[in-house]
Formats: sequence, C-alpha cells, structure tokens
Amino acid sequence: MPTSCSAETLLIEGADAMAFAHAQFSSKVSSLAIGRWQFSAWLDPKGRVRALFHLLRLADDRFLLLLRGGDAATMVDALRRFVFRSKLALTALPPRALATGPALPMHLVNDDAALSLGCGTHSLRIVDSAAGDTDWQPLQLRAGWPWLPTQSLNEVLPAALSLQRLQAVAIDKGCYPGQEIVARLHFRNGHKRHLHSVTLSQPAHAGEVLRDDDRDVGCILNAFNANDRIEALVVLSDDVAARADDERSLSLNDNLVMHLDSSWPA
Repeated sequence: MPTSCSAETLLIEGADAMAFAHAQFSSKVSSLAIGRWQFSAWLDPKGRVRALFHLLRLADDRFLLLLRGGDAATMVDALRRFVFRSKLALTALPPRALATGPALPMHLVNDDAALSLGCGTHSLRIVDSAAGDTDWQPLQLRAGWPWLPTQSLNEVLPAALSLQRLQAVAIDKGCYPGQEIVARLHFRNGHKRHLHSVTLSQPAHAGEVLRDDDRDVGCILNAFNANDRIEALVVLSDDVAARADDERSLSLNDNLVMHLDSSWPA
C-alpha cells in the first residue's frame, strides 16, 4: 500500500456515463444507486486486471473512480480509445490524500465535509494532503481488499485477487472486456492461485515476486508493519499454500517464512 496515501481519482460524466461504465467494467454498474459505491475492475481481453477501484455513483450521470493502485491519467488515456460516439467526458483529477474516518455502513457514500466511503468498521475519506493517514491500511489488508502495485497491473487474474467475493466481477451480466475468461475460470475452477493475508518473518515490499526454488509461486500485493508485525496480502500458488504445516506456516526462498492468517476464494 502506498505510504504517501495518494488518492488517484477520475470522473466519468455525461448522458452515456452509466452505459459506458457498465460495458467496460466488470461489476454490475447498472445496479449501483446514487450515493453508493461498489468494487469494480477494468480487465484486458485476456482477463487480467488493468485497474481495481472503488466506483462511486455521485449522480445519475456522474461516476467517480478511486483507484486501488495505478495512475488516473494513464487510465483516462486508455479509456478514451473506447469512447467512440458516447456522450461523456473522462477527467483525471489531481492527486489528493486518503484518511481514516468514523465507521459508516458498507458501500455508503457521504459527501459532507469530505467525500467518504463507508467501509463498515471505518470510512475512507478523500482529503487534502496534510490530513492524510495510514490507519485504514491494516484494516483493509486484513479484510482482503487488495491494492495493486505497479508490477501487478495487467498481470493478475480476478480470481487471484478474490474479486468475485468483493462483487467486483460479475458472472451473470452482459459482455465486458475479459468476461469470457472470467466465466471460463469460474465454471471450470481453472485458476490455481489465490489471495491470502500473511505475517512475514522479514520486511518485504509490494510487487516482490515470491519464489520457491526456481519457481515463481506468487507475489506480494500490499505490506504493512503494524506493532512490529509485518503483515501482507499475497497471491500464492495453491500447491504451495497447501504445503503449510499444522501451524499454517511455510518457508520460501531467501529465508522468508510466512504464516497464513486468512485465505480467500475467488
């Protein structure tokens, strides 16, 4: 997770904003009510996650994306290639900061003093840089909410990030980029890497590849040092996770030992 607490956001607004977002993104955008948010993703044709984000519906024809990794200007440039004759505007907003707010119901959007996203046990607020903090990061890490490092963009499949659990991908909606791959993996149970929260024996950085002998067996998505515990979200091959001992610990290259705290399905 970013130590700078940077909030990369972009707007989609106009008469065709909802139809465009529903066609491009993997969640059920058409069912999102005004004043609510949902997890969503933008996939490439091979089903890999280009972007993961909170999708907020601010008005009937106005959506805000809060990116969980990546750059808003880069995403706007990529999305513009698919606008064609749609009546909408795409705008990358200047980076702001993220801060922890009081508990709000899950998926609620509160637009009082600051724009706040209800996350159940807390809220995530978009604020001026001086007011940012990192208290929300371990809460979301332990809940299994990924934040994608640059190295993982366009590389990881939704099942490895447990995006169906977060309702960020839908199996039963119309076509969107990568939908065929998502459905195939879902119905054939074809994906062999999944998401885990872990405690690590030594410091690690987001984006690091996890290796077992000469094999790439996963990657670190987020890492956070809390009370002298190094906690992380990792994507890990199922055969390696199954090797954990009775105490749910396993060893990898470079003397890295990890304890599997929680594991999530697709």
